[in-house]
Amino acid sequence: MAAKRKILVVDDDRLVLATLVHGLSQAGYEVIDADNGDDAILAARERRPELALLDIRMEGKTGFDVAAYLREHDRVPFMFLSAFNDEATVAQVRALGAVAYLTKPLDIAQFVPAVDEVYGRYCAGGQASAKPEGEADALRDIVAIAVGVLMHRHSILRAQALERLRRRAQAGGLSLEEECRRLVAAVESMACAVDL
Repeated sequence: MAAKRKILVVDDDRLVLATLVHGLSQAGYEVIDADNGDDAILAARERRPELALLDIRMEGKTGFDVAAYLREHDRVPFMFLSAFNDEATVAQVRALGAVAYLTKPLDIAQFVPAVDEVYGRYCAGGQASAKPEGEADALRDIVAIAVGVLMHRHSILRAQALERLRRRAQAGGLSLEEECRRLVAAVESMACAVDL
């Protein structure tokens, strides 16, 4: 029997956490769960997950704090799940090198395939050595961030957001990655203007 895929899931909303744990367990993952950042870091040290799914805004250590720890110490790829999609959040998600950005509200039927895709790309059996290390990963994964932005802004499904980005790229004579970079750059530019 193949070893279970190991994922760390962190969310301070107990209902969301229980839903995620149940859905991912049913999909064959070994789920390590935590409801705060401190416990998440401790669990990551002890249990060595292959992938982490992090809520962003939590009391105490945030998902950003946990992501920074995972990147610097354990070299674990991470993705974010959040209801927040403001410009500053998107900029920080990108800067940290997240491999994906999923938005709430949670639809477990769409969520599990998204996690499966990320796991296959970055973990055992996929590009296990391709942990988020720098600009190449950030550029490749800009698509996931742009999809998350459109999903949240327009309350649409992942497939619809991706198709919308593909159509815009084609209409503008750009690659998908270039169109996604333009979208995220526009969001970041708006964040800078708001900060002034």
